[in-house]
Amino acid sequence: MCARSEAVELEVLGAEGEPRPPRPLRLSLLELLGKLVRREPAPPHRRNRHNHRFRTFVSCENERRIKANNREYNAQFRYANNYIKTSKYSIITFLPLNLLEQFQRLANFYFLCLLVLQLIPAISSLTPITTAIPLIGVLALTAVKDAYDDFQRHQNDSQVNHRRAKTLRNGKLVEEKWASVQVGDVIRLENDQFVAADILLLSSSEPNGLCYIETAELDGETNLKCRQCLLETAAMGQDDAQLGAFDGEIVCETPNNLLNKFDGTLTWRERVFSLDNDKILLRGCVLRNTSWCYGVVVFAGKDTKLMQNSGKTKFKRTSIDRLLNFLIIGIVFFLLSMCVFCTVACGVWEWLVGRHFQAYLPWDSLVPVEPVSGTVVIAFLVFFSYAIVMNTVVPISLYVSVEVIRFAQSFLINWDEKMYYDKTGTAAKARTTTLNEELGQIQYIFSDKTGTLTQNIMTFNKCSIAGVCYGDVVDEHTGEAIELNESTQPLDFSFNPEYEAEFKFFDESLLLAVQRGDQHVHDFFRLLALCHTVMPDQKNGRLEYQAQSPDESALVSAARNFGFVFRERAPNSITIEVMGKTEVYELLCILDFNNVRKRMSVILRKDGEIRLYTKGADNVIYERLKGNQDGVKSRTQEHLNKFAGEGLRTLALAWRPLDERGFAEWKRRHHTAALALHDRDEQLDAIYEEIETDLLLLGVTAIEDKLQDGVPETIANLSMAGIKIWVLTGDKQETAINIGYSCQLLTDDMAEVFVIDGVAHDDVERQLAKCRDSIRVVNTFLPPGTSGGSAGTAAAGAPNGAGMPRGGASPGRAAGVKLNAPAVSVVTFSNEYAAGGGPASADSHEHGNDDTNGFAIVINGHSLVHCLHPKLEEKFLEVVLHCRSVICCRVTPLQKAMVVELIKKARRAVTLAIGDGANDVSMIKAAHIGVGISGQEGMQAVLAADYSIAQFRFLQRLLLVHGRWSYYRMCKFLRYFFYKNFAFTVCHFWFAFFCGFSAQTVFDEMFISVYNLFYTSLPVLALGVFEQDVSDATSLQFPKLYVPGHTSQLFNKTEFIKSTLHGCFTSLVLFLIPYGTYKDGLAPDGKILSDHMLLGSVVATILIIDNTTQIALDTTYWTVCNHVTIWGSLVSYFVLDYFYNYAIGGPYVGSLTVALTQATFWFTAVLTMIILMVPVVSWRLAWSVSRPTLAERLRARQRWREAAPAPRTPSARRVRRSMRSGYAFAHQEGFGRLITSGKIMRRIPHADAALHALAALPGKFSARPATPPAEPDPPASSPTSPASPTSPGTPPSPRAPKQDLDSVDL
Repeated sequence: MCARSEAVELEVLGAEGEPRPPRPLRLSLLELLGKLVRREPAPPHRRNRHNHRFRTFVSCENERRIKANNREYNAQFRYANNYIKTSKYSIITFLPLNLLEQFQRLANFYFLCLLVLQLIPAISSLTPITTAIPLIGVLALTAVKDAYDDFQRHQNDSQVNHRRAKTLRNGKLVEEKWASVQVGDVIRLENDQFVAADILLLSSSEPNGLCYIETAELDGETNLKCRQCLLETAAMGQDDAQLGAFDGEIVCETPNNLLNKFDGTLTWRERVFSLDNDKILLRGCVLRNTSWCYGVVVFAGKDTKLMQNSGKTKFKRTSIDRLLNFLIIGIVFFLLSMCVFCTVACGVWEWLVGRHFQAYLPWDSLVPVEPVSGTVVIAFLVFFSYAIVMNTVVPISLYVSVEVIRFAQSFLINWDEKMYYDKTGTAAKARTTTLNEELGQIQYIFSDKTGTLTQNIMTFNKCSIAGVCYGDVVDEHTGEAIELNESTQPLDFSFNPEYEAEFKFFDESLLLAVQRGDQHVHDFFRLLALCHTVMPDQKNGRLEYQAQSPDESALVSAARNFGFVFRERAPNSITIEVMGKTEVYELLCILDFNNVRKRMSVILRKDGEIRLYTKGADNVIYERLKGNQDGVKSRTQEHLNKFAGEGLRTLALAWRPLDERGFAEWKRRHHTAALALHDRDEQLDAIYEEIETDLLLLGVTAIEDKLQDGVPETIANLSMAGIKIWVLTGDKQETAINIGYSCQLLTDDMAEVFVIDGVAHDDVERQLAKCRDSIRVVNTFLPPGTSGGSAGTAAAGAPNGAGMPRGGASPGRAAGVKLNAPAVSVVTFSNEYAAGGGPASADSHEHGNDDTNGFAIVINGHSLVHCLHPKLEEKFLEVVLHCRSVICCRVTPLQKAMVVELIKKARRAVTLAIGDGANDVSMIKAAHIGVGISGQEGMQAVLAADYSIAQFRFLQRLLLVHGRWSYYRMCKFLRYFFYKNFAFTVCHFWFAFFCGFSAQTVFDEMFISVYNLFYTSLPVLALGVFEQDVSDATSLQFPKLYVPGHTSQLFNKTEFIKSTLHGCFTSLVLFLIPYGTYKDGLAPDGKILSDHMLLGSVVATILIIDNTTQIALDTTYWTVCNHVTIWGSLVSYFVLDYFYNYAIGGPYVGSLTVALTQATFWFTAVLTMIILMVPVVSWRLAWSVSRPTLAERLRARQRWREAAPAPRTPSARRVRRSMRSGYAFAHQEGFGRLITSGKIMRRIPHADAALHALAALPGKFSARPATPPAEPDPPASSPTSPASPTSPGTPPSPRAPKQDLDSVDL
């Protein structure tokens, strides 16, 4: 709150009677800074008043003042409007900004300077056209590409800004664009609409001013959240006149990125009301199950919390781009060194020889007559002349070619039918054309969970009732469970008028048990229909449920389909329909769920009988069971372990009868605790503990959080490709752990699974130290790469996900248990062709991506705050960099970006972020590559991404196929390009020794101009667009083909030096052999062949032949385009040469014709090509035999034998022996308080029912430090009990497949 609020108000209202006191220096500086930041001059006619108001705003920099329905008042503060802009250019600024950006490339700036030099006749031996044409071509092509990209951004911005919003103007609703909405406006939202800006809720269609929102765009959670406005403003309802006259003043915090925090006050009708986050609807949320609501805009546009979390758009460059910039600098120094050498040599030659031949070679008029000064001036001018002559060593056409190749590769991604999703008609799209090859060098993937890895659809999968397991379809002949597939027919529930067509269950025995009236089964489904906080709703005549958790919705839906339909709820009653018969239960109390209790209960009365129904985490329920249930407990425990091993989310169900007297006494004490002023939560918790005892076990449920198709296989393949995958999610810890196991990020073969969940700095530091010590111990006694493999026993014997270790080793590992089991070799080849006769070492240093001694870590958001602090950053990195998998849960969007930035900075690794919601935008922008999924959470992630796909499974094709191909093609293109440029340019340097260092060129000027544009451009472009070393299927079958990109093996400084040295050697041979042949040479008819033009034509022709042969050797995958461009370029050289010299009248007319008619030329060409090609072919053959790459081995196998066997596809459902799946609740706290208070009801009951509900008020819980007791050990007869490694009953280790690809049996 600003200390000068009264003075502010007087000044705003124009009170200017008293002289103004002098302003402190700090405020004056703030005013100046504010003016510089805003850069908006005040209107001339109101300058004085406006300046006063501006000073008012700056002096209150720690708060925001808003008056509803008063645009004039709010305009003085210059708050951001609701216009969103992600584009970079406008029509006016495009040309200057784009040119400025392009000339930041060193090569472009270099060629601009070179063009200026070529305009000076005294130093230029070449026409400026030789530089102007390529430079203009590069700038124009890049500008067109940038304009196209920015046009797409403009379209997306326009689509968002032109959404319609209903705004109150003078008491009437008018439709306006989102961009026109301003701070202080009152807007109306309707069901299923996106919230246009951050608004303060004023009224809604629901009782007591409640409304429901979905925040998937913000935090990735699709479960409903409840918001409630002030009761005083809720009374306005949807009366436009009252809402239009609403003149409340809001004083609140300034724009920030904290999604779960809002502080402010509302002053209205001389009363001050406190405002918090429960009264705010944020931009990006979707209004659900609420017909309408009104709100006043608090933050708009870039000030909204969604945009504050979006991060800044960064100009992304690939690692190859950065390397090229460095190499260009090196090439420039190489060019300057050649120019300096030629300058010195020219001065020496002119002093010793040239000055004596001025009669034949006269000096220019600019050159002094005096020999010393004349020699110096000539040498000085020759420096610039050689800089112009040999400028092609810095390849400007390189950038043209690179942009064309990237552009073409982007279309290949867009046109890939195997990344087309039929259900939504969505194709993959490359939204940028500058990052394709970076897709082939990804080392870290940061993924969202909800909607990215999962479909966020919970389904009732299996259950255990009274010790009987239901859900498996058993083969009648073998008695074994059948694997379900698309052809498996689900049960027909059409006999039930309230059934849901999308509900699928396959085990007929459960339906038969319901129909024959099995008491245990009926009690089981009756509990599911009664024990919850779901709200029923009628929409279009169809019963629908509003659930705060998708898990609860799935359970109530399952009961509904089996004939136990939840119909109606009131504050003191629940109505269900059992097999067509209505049952009404009196609701006596709701003991609500929270993260400490990990269970919820309801107490109901029917026909004079009182019962308590409970559901919760299995270990919590088991602790509270009554004795003498050993048989049911044992069988149910077996089923729990089975469900957990399949990655299902489990809940245990139990009940107990209550006698009237005991309940009345408990209710009295509960009422006293509910009204306590101190320690209310602790007292209520103790009261709940009293009654939730001596429970009778009913059974357990197993819910599947459906993964997207192909997620486990995709993660397994990406892991085998050496890519580390981190999951950053806003969901809770147990849910994240479940998904980690389901998608194989977490497996039982890991040595340790750590959990970091400390709240204080010291706690987190202590947990990190424990993790570090555990890693050191394991790596010391079983270092990575030992023959043991890595079938660790993470959390062996841990009863459930909640019982995982806190910052330490997984519990339950007994001494002597083997940490590492032998790795499963999925594809094994002989080492016949491995180096040294033994296994090749290609995989011995794959950044720890082998499955040996694998660690995983799960980190909570509040702990991550401390981990990202500079004091703990190094310790945090020391732990996570040793982990194969990292899961960060309960993280904010900004924390996601900070984690990405940390890895980028610490590891200098190439990162990729993938998500589908607005909460992922900052992470997507921070990573080197951003991938958006066109999912259920809007298009914000796609709009901010560099690439968009429809399903997570397409990511492996995007990386392992298109990314690897793009990187492979670009590297091959660059190696060849530098080779041919050096082979072409350095010929001038060798010729300098024979022309007195006079900057005379070997080739015709036209040949120099079009060499890179016509004669050699198309073949190398075809190579960069179509080249493949292996097919797409092979790339997916053998993910280790991707590994070379991690260390830039295919193109780096060493490869560049090799290419340039090869080019220099080629130029030396190309020049010396023809020069030696034609020097003093005579034709058979006596004509002289020692002619400069003839020599230039011969060298140029052999150069073109050499380039053609070299690219033919480099091409592995031949297409029609390759044949046309390679052989066509060779033909076009002769056609264009004759056309230019004969049709246009070039200076070299007849030179090539004379050369081709002489046998000397053909002998020289053949001799030169043999000298050039034999070393190349011999070297490649020897290298491929002694140290073949994996791609070469696979090509050889496919060429000479059958196709290589595909690796075993990892199963989507992997057995998990030791880790209990977490309880199936995905929310922090239930709706119990709202239900029992009656606020959530549409029909408020009469007073006595309301008082009865008040007595049942359960209270709110806070986390206690007490550790939940461990679950009792499972019975010894349980088949899932830990067994020795040699036990015949031990199931095979559920490892991700590991490829042993050191050698291929040829």
